[in-house]
Amino acid sequence: MGSLLTAVKSKMYIFTHRRARGMLDGEYASVFRGRSLDFDDLREYVPGDEVRDIDWKATARTGVPLIKRYVATRRQQLMFVADTGRNMAATARGGEIKKDIAVMAIGVLGSLTIRHGDSVALVHGAGDATVALPAEGTENHLEQILRCVDAASITSGPSSLIDRLEYVATHYRQRMLLVVVADELAADDRLAKVMRRLSAQHEILWVQIADAALAGPDAVQGTGLDVAGLEPLVLLLAADPELARSYADAQAQRARSLENILKARGIASTSIGATGEVMTHVFALLERHRRAH
Repeated sequence: MGSLLTAVKSKMYIFTHRRARGMLDGEYASVFRGRSLDFDDLREYVPGDEVRDIDWKATARTGVPLIKRYVATRRQQLMFVADTGRNMAATARGGEIKKDIAVMAIGVLGSLTIRHGDSVALVHGAGDATVALPAEGTENHLEQILRCVDAASITSGPSSLIDRLEYVATHYRQRMLLVVVADELAADDRLAKVMRRLSAQHEILWVQIADAALAGPDAVQGTGLDVAGLEPLVLLLAADPELARSYADAQAQRARSLENILKARGIASTSIGATGEVMTHVFALLERHRRAH
């Protein structure tokens, strides 16, 4: 069996030239700029301090502007929170299997992380089962992570990303960069609640693997669509234009609801429909995160 990480690196080389790879490295480094620190105590604000480091609650109590003081930590930790349920074996927007795009995205970000001396971890699962891989900073460990994601199949349990997110919110207190790799999912109060908890403790990036179009000229048909029993829906939408429009409106509303939850928490996101989009979308995602923080 070939190495998934080697395949990812080969695609990275094909999709980017040296200057672009350097820019991608720079964007990754900027995510952690000034954040490789743990909270220590408070001190009075002096001109030149970062405004974002002001502790507004403590300032309100004392009437004196107070800054959070930090101590350096040796390494940063990036945790992937990934759906490895059966939905990730379905077809994505560009016609590829969703898990293949997830492997590429995780491989790119994981390679950047290790190259910068940081460590990567994974929380994944299907149905009620959550599996956590601890943080390590080696390519062998990243290969193991990629194989866990690649193992998603039509025989996996149901996709339940929100269970994985609630697991992280409950079990991890140390500040990390979370990269959520998600199927398209419904945005509800439960999701809003857990994202509120997670964003208070961690920095978050959201990578959505885009669904295949189920109606219209771009509709993609294939066995992967039937993972969630969607093949009959494709046929119905193709036969009824009004139903297809209603379905498209519902999908757009779902996307807006998720976007609203993420924006409210200041979480940068991207939607990727093919492996060929990964490099440009990851770069843009890191850039948006840097600008937002």
